[in-house]
Amino acid sequence: MTTRSEGPLAACVKSALERYFRQLDGEDATDLYDMVLAQMEKPLLEMVMNHAGSNQCKAAEMLGINRNTLRKKLKLHGLSNGIPRKKTKRKK
Repeated sequence: MTTRSEGPLAACVKSALERYFRQLDGEDATDLYDMVLAQMEKPLLEMVMNHAGSNQCKAAEMLGINRNTLRKKLKLHGLSNGIPRKKTKRKK
C-alpha cells in the first residue's frame, strides 16, 4: 500500500508543479502554497458535492470538516450545492 503522498493525486500535483516551474522560465514563484490550495479546492468541492448528491452534511463528513465550514467554502468558490452559480441578468 502506498502512502497518501505517493498516490495518484500527489503524482498529478507534482506533474502540474513541474509544468508550472518550467513555465516560470527562471522567474521567482510566490504564494505557491495558497495558489495550489485554491486551484484544488474548488474541483474537490464540486466532485464531493456531486458524489454526495448535493447533501452538505454527507459532503462535510466525507471531507472531514464542519458543515458550516463547507457552506463558507462553497460560497467562497461561487458554488451552490457544489454546482457553479449562473450569473443572472439584473432587471432594469
